[in-house]
Amino acid sequence: MSIGRAFTLRAEQAPDAVAVRCGDTVLTRRELDTRSNRVAHAWADRVGHDDLVTIALPNGVDFVLACVATWKLGATPQPLSPRLGAGEREAIVRLAAPSLVVDGDLETSDDGSPLPDLAASSWKAPTSSGSTGRPKIVRAAAPATIDPDGRIAPFVPRRAVQLVAGPLFHAAPFVYAMRGLMTGHELVVLPRFDAEVALRTIEQRRITWTMLVPTMMHRIWRLGDDVRGAADVSSVDSILHMGARCAPWLKRAWIDWLGPQRVVEVYAGTESQGLAMITGEEWLARPGSVGRGVSGSQFRVVRHDGTTARPGELGEIVMRRDGPATYSYVGAEATVRDGWHTLGDSGRMDAEGFLYVEDRLDDVIVTGGVKVQPADVEAVLEEHPSVRSAVAVPHVDEELGQAVHAVVDIAAAEVTEAELAEWTRGRLDPEKRPRSWRLVREPLRADTGKVRRSDHR
Repeated sequence: MSIGRAFTLRAEQAPDAVAVRCGDTVLTRRELDTRSNRVAHAWADRVGHDDLVTIALPNGVDFVLACVATWKLGATPQPLSPRLGAGEREAIVRLAAPSLVVDGDLETSDDGSPLPDLAASSWKAPTSSGSTGRPKIVRAAAPATIDPDGRIAPFVPRRAVQLVAGPLFHAAPFVYAMRGLMTGHELVVLPRFDAEVALRTIEQRRITWTMLVPTMMHRIWRLGDDVRGAADVSSVDSILHMGARCAPWLKRAWIDWLGPQRVVEVYAGTESQGLAMITGEEWLARPGSVGRGVSGSQFRVVRHDGTTARPGELGEIVMRRDGPATYSYVGAEATVRDGWHTLGDSGRMDAEGFLYVEDRLDDVIVTGGVKVQPADVEAVLEEHPSVRSAVAVPHVDEELGQAVHAVVDIAAAEVTEAELAEWTRGRLDPEKRPRSWRLVREPLRADTGKVRRSDHR
């Protein structure tokens, strides 16, 4: 059925059940259905079937209402970060050519009656993360329809009290929050991510499922044993983490804390052209792996000439998925070779088909002829108790061509470059050790875990 009709069905089945909660604001399923109708009626003279509606709002009930109203008009929501600079925002809006830009208070009508049952040909059109360049629009090939009794994915529960910890304008939080809401999840939305607030919310709202990125996991872990140990997380059936490579020490710490059966990892892109999954038990047997293909996905690792790499050999990760295309780009061309897609990541695969992701191909630092994966350096630095986050980038070096430069967020800690250098000495090979440093006291990564390395080169 259409996504719009699915929300009405949810309201009919359990009108007083909570649909969305953000701070002190609560919407029941009936209220979500009726209020989204009123918003849709207010937009009806400007938004038509298959139009794009750009939604540049922060996390909150209004973001959800705007999306539901868009689907009820048979249009496609195009989530956009409200934090973008004017130039970048203008470029994306010009590319999207939406019929409406929603970036302030929602307009409403007195008319809360149902709208005609329409389904857009594309259910979402987010921008890419922008971590490797100017964002582009990723238009989902799937129409705006849903099986309200179906399952989002094999690694997502059918029913859940879902903590939405990440920004809804980002692809993964958007997908899991909205698909969850359509299929019966109760959403508890954080206005912004705060590690202590997240733990407190899990306890108070009896959260059963959430999606996190390694940056969030790191911030929660850095709260310390006293804070973390005092939090009641017994309601959590499982957590899903994705979005970036997770340092092995951090992954193991979370498995030790929650148990391997409650920690699931997925590797995928905004485009959904391939998904790999690994359980905590599987990870303990193969530390560092992101798993094997699920939901009809296949993965290979290839050399520069396109031939398949042997088990354990580093190369480019390519993927494909059964069925029709899952996406198309607006403003860019997809990189597809003989039906195989790439996210631009390097990695390797073992003999049993388990995939290991190393880093972005474009981010590799070549120092003295040796290839250094920035994530290896960052993982070691972020294990230091005084480090909140770190970014490794290349700097020009007359002798080596490139050398590793580390930008390190130490928050309020008092730690020196010499101490950090000593920390790396016994933990990193000589070519991986930073030769230059910059210590800062502000976060380097967004709540999504993304970073623009070009800003630090």
